Amino acid sequence: MAHNSTSGSPQWKFIVLLGGVSLLADVTYEGARSILGPFFGTLGASATVIGTVSGLGELLGYGARLLSGYISDRTRRYWAVAIAGYSINLLAVPLLALTGHWLEAAGLVLAERLGKAIRTPARDVMLSYAAASVGQGWGFGIHEALDQLGALLGPLLVSLTLMAGGQYRLSFALLLLPALSALALLLRARALYPRPQGLESTTQPASTPRLPTMFWLYLLAAALAAAGTVDFPLFAYHFSRSTGIPDAWIPLLYALAMGADALAALVLGRLFDRLGMKLLPLLVIPAALVAPLVLFGGGPGILAGTLLWGANLGAHESVLRAAVAGIVGQSARGLAYGIFGAGFGLGWFLGSAAMGVLYDVSPSLVAVFSVCAHALSLCLFLAIAIRQ
Repeated sequence: MAHNSTSGSPQWKFIVLLGGVSLLADVTYEGARSILGPFFGTLGASATVIGTVSGLGELLGYGARLLSGYISDRTRRYWAVAIAGYSINLLAVPLLALTGHWLEAAGLVLAERLGKAIRTPARDVMLSYAAASVGQGWGFGIHEALDQLGALLGPLLVSLTLMAGGQYRLSFALLLLPALSALALLLRARALYPRPQGLESTTQPASTPRLPTMFWLYLLAAALAAAGTVDFPLFAYHFSRSTGIPDAWIPLLYALAMGADALAALVLGRLFDRLGMKLLPLLVIPAALVAPLVLFGGGPGILAGTLLWGANLGAHESVLRAAVAGIVGQSARGLAYGIFGAGFGLGWFLGSAAMGVLYDVSPSLVAVFSVCAHALSLCLFLAIAIRQ
């Protein structure tokens, strides 16, 4: 398929604008995410609480996309949905500076994830329109790379704040500035491109609203991969309690992971446009190594596992999202992204909650659970690759 690679095209400008919004948004909530585990610990939360809240947040952050995606498809008011979601998503973060109990912090974490759930399907549909002419994998990969640049800068900002003697609450308060900047850029993007549907030059028939069988098999495989992915707050809790890594260094590890995420998104996005679904099984094997490396590999294992964890997230956010647009036509794409998000989030929640409980029993059980979930995912992705 021929792609429009002109850097000055409206499609590219739109992709970069949305990438800029995501960059600033990630500075905000990934900066906060890098210290949530230790912060919850200071509020008296256990590993079970941290794993459950993290998993519940992901469930909400993905599950509510089902309704959001449906509304986006029915109303075609992509900008209104996205702006509402981003507002909730971003403004909940600096409010963490005012919390005094882990229940209050948990409520804001869930609100932040809910905001992300509301805005993501609408944003992804708009992005898929622009990426259609440049390659879905490459378009989503570029967006994810910009997104993760913010996810790298946010934890660095937090780490510098802590190293300078600041507290967790000051770190959260400082994240108000990138939050407001992201919302301003989002409004600018809406003013420039009020009808993003027009960015996709070739349209598909509007009479095929059903989701194909391949989509459901793909969803199950992705949900299993999500279930086997350890959430970073649990790793951060492990670093703080069991490894002797200073708290101020934990955001630096997260920043390294985000850098690996950005690089992987670019490389894997390009590869996906060349290989299609055949790439998916190749991504599962390194992902299965993450938990054993981080939990039992010592210093080198922690570093290698953290980098692989970031690369795995890059695959989730570029390749897995791009593949949905290739499986499902325009008429049901918002719903497809919503259902995909719900299934992926359910897998993430069940896996994260289970691994939080298992960690309190033995970290070894976390590694076993993660490897088994990825093994099942590998079998399904192989079946999908063969059917392609």
